Amino acid sequence: MTFSNETTAPADYEDQATNSKPVQLTQYKDRVIVDNGFSRVTISTPDGTIVGVTYGGIENLLFDNRNGHVLSGTNYSVILQTDDQVELSFRFKSDARSSNNVPFDFDKRFVMLRGVSGFYSYAIYERPKGSPDLDLYQTRITFKLNPTKFTYMAIADNIRRIMPTAEDRSHGKQLAFKEAVLLTNPSNPDLRGEVDDKYCYSAEFKDINVHGWISMNPAVGFWVITPSHEYKSGGPLKQDLTSHVGPVSLAMFMSTHYSGLNLTASFRNGEPWKKVFGPVFVYLNSNPKDPMSLWDNAKRQFKQNKQFSYERMKWPYDFPMSKDFIRSNQRGMVSGQLQVYDRFMPGGGTIGAANAYVGLAAPGEAGSWQREAKGYQFWFQADRSGRFVIKNVVPGTYNLYAWVPGFLGDFKHNSIVTITPGRITFEPPRDGPTLWEIGIPDRNAAEFYIPDPPSSIKAAEFYIPDPTLIKYNHYRFVEKFREYGLWERYSELYPKQDLTFTINRSKYEKDWFFAQVTKKGPNQTYLPTTWKIEFNLPGAPGTGIYKLRIAIASATFAEVQVRINDPASPPHFSTGLIGRDNTVARHGSHGLYRLFHVDVPGAELVKGSNVIYLTQSRNHGPFVNVMYDYIRLERPA
Repeated sequence: MTFSNETTAPADYEDQATNSKPVQLTQYKDRVIVDNGFSRVTISTPDGTIVGVTYGGIENLLFDNRNGHVLSGTNYSVILQTDDQVELSFRFKSDARSSNNVPFDFDKRFVMLRGVSGFYSYAIYERPKGSPDLDLYQTRITFKLNPTKFTYMAIADNIRRIMPTAEDRSHGKQLAFKEAVLLTNPSNPDLRGEVDDKYCYSAEFKDINVHGWISMNPAVGFWVITPSHEYKSGGPLKQDLTSHVGPVSLAMFMSTHYSGLNLTASFRNGEPWKKVFGPVFVYLNSNPKDPMSLWDNAKRQFKQNKQFSYERMKWPYDFPMSKDFIRSNQRGMVSGQLQVYDRFMPGGGTIGAANAYVGLAAPGEAGSWQREAKGYQFWFQADRSGRFVIKNVVPGTYNLYAWVPGFLGDFKHNSIVTITPGRITFEPPRDGPTLWEIGIPDRNAAEFYIPDPPSSIKAAEFYIPDPTLIKYNHYRFVEKFREYGLWERYSELYPKQDLTFTINRSKYEKDWFFAQVTKKGPNQTYLPTTWKIEFNLPGAPGTGIYKLRIAIASATFAEVQVRINDPASPPHFSTGLIGRDNTVARHGSHGLYRLFHVDVPGAELVKGSNVIYLTQSRNHGPFVNVMYDYIRLERPA
């Protein structure tokens, strides 16, 4: 549809508080328009798809928001209409007799407030008892912006740049992983030879607070602000998409990215379920004098704003009209102090769990929160002494979970629902003093050796027809693991012998490759790899049991076999087939955390030189791999 220019053009963001007008709702046969003087949003009825956003002199900030599998409502209603707020509902009720319908009910809500530059959206998903079986892999809000206007994207202070276009990608060369495209003839010649991949811009949920795009002329910003992650799957470390070429901005609620099917919300036998996703805030700003300042202003809207209370502090919002969105006066709080007891650490005894992540999630085993997709999660990072305060908890049944940077394993408190303030103690896995260790127990492989992208492209000639064309994007990212093609470097660095790490001589920052990937073989084949850990026992090992702890940061169709001193012997231990995280291919440094404990009888060790062999035995492609978090060998107590 075509918009007129009746809406008052918004002032610069510094002056918005003085330009407050009543919220107006105009209804037509097939659409509704909501206008608060700052922005005007057009939503199709009864399906509830945002088809137009007018702001800052741009007739429509959107391009086409109806591609893909869209949840379309069948019943439109006005929930609230006042000068200060309009809330609209677009509902769908499933029909168990039809196999064509989405097998759950949903209610999409849109809210516009007076004096607020932007709008809010949230949804209520519900499965009545007796609903058909359902596997829910992914759900999100997607905004596809006007590609002729929005050319600059910002995810973080160190990830923001002029972006290629969707057309640039369509003219490029698809690389080894389908989302990665080599830009062979982009409209901006400075981008020629770059690799574009939406997963380069992924982030952990705890860090996905504000992201979006800037139009330079006119100077307009479009930002997705997430004040809370309580309704998202997988916990604070779950990685997911933000914004990417399209131009597209996403509010991800749940997905199997970086985790595989482990994070599927599976419902069977008529299991009932209800969950509120959101609200998220779409913030719009403008400043003709300085377009690049729009990013800083958007960050302030999330963190701090002198004119309005900022989004994080307003949570939980008081304006949603759905009774299913729990207000602050109906929520609870858990506080306390987490301590760590490890009798073998230097100094021994109990210390505060500094910087621990402490959270409430659905009851389960220790660490199950990272595979939980149906319920709510509430997390807090403790202070240096381990003290934590988890506020605004939705009533329900939870376990208290935690993990502590620098210590192995997961903590789960035994109490359910009612947890009184006080001290609780986490005793990480430990059978004896440390003989040696590799890495940092932080559930991340980023501390290991991440090479620079290759200066030549010989290793990737199998995928790229012109090896002189590509230039890697090392100037774009601070985190080196985001660079394309790093998995190729292992075959270059270890063409004949696999990695060998010698305790007390090698350094994990330089000598432990960040991922145990396959190695290129002849005729476009791939080979398993075996890494060696060499260490010395100064005395007789005795008959006690040594304990090998293997913490894995990510795995993709992998199997780790452990052998002691004999590379040809049957495996002493095997993880079995693990992981569908796809972390290496998607430029990450961790996926799902896994911890294995391996008994090593002293009789299998010898005085003097010993070797532990770690074989990643699967070899069906370049992206089969395991990423280690931390490895430790403990001697008998």
